[in-house]
Amino acid sequence: MDAQTFSVEEEARMNKRVLNALLAVIMTVTLIGCKDRLDLEDVVFPLAIGLDLDKNNNLTIYDIHPVFTKNVKKKNQEIHVTTSTIRMAKEQIDAHTAGIFQGRKTQVFLISKKILQQDGWFPMTDVFFRDAKNPLTPRVIVYNGPLSDIFSLNPPDEPILPVLLRGMVDTKSARSETVSTTMQKLHWQMYEKGITPCISEIALSANHDVTLHGTTLLTHKGKFAVSFSSEETVFMSILQKNAGKTVSISISAPDESKKGPFDMSRVSFDAKGVNTKIKSSYMQNKFHFDIRIKMPIVISELLFPFDLQKNGPELEKIISRQVQKQFESIIQKIQKHKIDPIGLGRYARAHHYSQFKKAEDRWGEELAKADIRISVKITIEATGPVK
Repeated sequence: MDAQTFSVEEEARMNKRVLNALLAVIMTVTLIGCKDRLDLEDVVFPLAIGLDLDKNNNLTIYDIHPVFTKNVKKKNQEIHVTTSTIRMAKEQIDAHTAGIFQGRKTQVFLISKKILQQDGWFPMTDVFFRDAKNPLTPRVIVYNGPLSDIFSLNPPDEPILPVLLRGMVDTKSARSETVSTTMQKLHWQMYEKGITPCISEIALSANHDVTLHGTTLLTHKGKFAVSFSSEETVFMSILQKNAGKTVSISISAPDESKKGPFDMSRVSFDAKGVNTKIKSSYMQNKFHFDIRIKMPIVISELLFPFDLQKNGPELEKIISRQVQKQFESIIQKIQKHKIDPIGLGRYARAHHYSQFKKAEDRWGEELAKADIRISVKITIEATGPVK
C-alpha cells in the first residue's frame, strides 16, 4: 500500500514538472512575439511610393500613408523628400512623421516618365528585392508628368489614392485595357532577354481626375520607348496570349461614312476564347514569325444598316481585315522602337537557340528586321436579338 501511494505521488510530481515546463515555454514564446510589437499609432505604412526627379535632377521620393491617430480630419499624409536612394529616404520620412516607416503594406509604386528617360534607373529599386521586409506585389505605374501632381490629389469623394490606383489597374487589366505589372514581374522583365517590360500608365484629365491611359513600353535597358492606348493594349494582350476571357473591341467599317456629328461606321463586339498561335523559323539570316489568331465574337453594337442573316460571312471578312490592320499597326510600332513586349524572343530561344544566343544582347534590333506575318479569322457566333 505504501509503495502504491509513493508511485502515485511520484507521478503527480512528474506531471507538475511537465506542466511547469510547458507553461515556461508558452510564456517565453509569447514574450518573444511581443518583443517587437508595434502599435498602429506608432507605425507609418506607405501605401504608395513614388520615384521622380525635381527641376535640378535630384532624386525625389514621395509617400502616402494613412494616419491612425484619433480626432484627425485628414486620414492620410503625403510626404516627399530629396535623397540619394530609396533606402535613405526611410530615415528622412521618419523625421517628418510620428511613427516608424514600415514598407510591408505598399500597394503601388509610381514612376515618373522623367525617371524612365534616364539610363540606369532600375538599380535604384534594389531595396525592394534585397530587403525581405519589402513586398514584391506593389503595382508599378507610370505617370507622364511630375509626381507632385498625383500625390497632391486628395479628392474627398473617392478612396485614398493608392487604393484607387491599385483598383484601377486590377480591374482594367482584367479587361486587357492595361497590364498589371508588379515589382517582381518588372524585375523578371528587366533581366529576361526574350521580352521587354511594359507598365500601366495613368494621366490626369482637365478636371484633375486620374484616368487610365493604357500601357508604357520600355526598352531592354528600361528606358521609355512608346505608349499604347487602352485600345492598342487589348490587341497587344491578345498577341501576348494574356487577354482576359472576354475582350471588347470597336472598329470602323471602311465603306461607311460619318453622318453629321455621329460616327455611324462603328461596329463593336466581344471576343471570347481568342486563340493565338505563334510559329517561328530562321531563314536567310533573319527570324520569321507566323502569328495566327482565331477570334469568335458576339456583336454588341452595329451602327450602320447590314443584313446579318444574309451577309454574315461578308461582315466577318470586313471585321477580319480591320482587326488585322490593328494587329499590323502594333507590330510596326514594336519593330520601329526595337522592343519586344510580346515575348517573341522566348519563342526564338526555344526553337532556334544558337541563332538567338548570337543576337540576344541586341534582340530589339534583330526583331526590327524580322519578318512578322499575322492572319486573323473572325467567326460571328451571335448578333443579338435585333435584326
